[in-house]
Amino acid sequence: MTNQDVLLADFAHARAGDKGDTLNVAVFAFESRHYAWLEQHLGEAAIAARFEHRHPSKVTRYCLPHLDGMNFVIEGALEGGVNQSATLDRHGKSLSYLLLGMRLPAPDG
Repeated sequence: MTNQDVLLADFAHARAGDKGDTLNVAVFAFESRHYAWLEQHLGEAAIAARFEHRHPSKVTRYCLPHLDGMNFVIEGALEGGVNQSATLDRHGKSLSYLLLGMRLPAPDG
């Protein structure tokens, strides 16, 4: 991280949902010109690292270039899912904010 880093939330919005023990987080650029920047910095490894404390077993990224976004399927991140997890947010709805809190190198332009 450098002092040139920016907060992802300043360039994108996100929505999270769940299915069992699998978390889905969709991220969409506010402006089309930032989609390539998101695609460059939000790879599967970066997302796995961001959610490392949740012990995901697998992260899959689905790019949606015509929508300026991408969807991440993060398996094993919800501690067993709604019926098993003892966490306050068993559905993982607030986890989109964890992603939006990432600091990334500033985009060009």
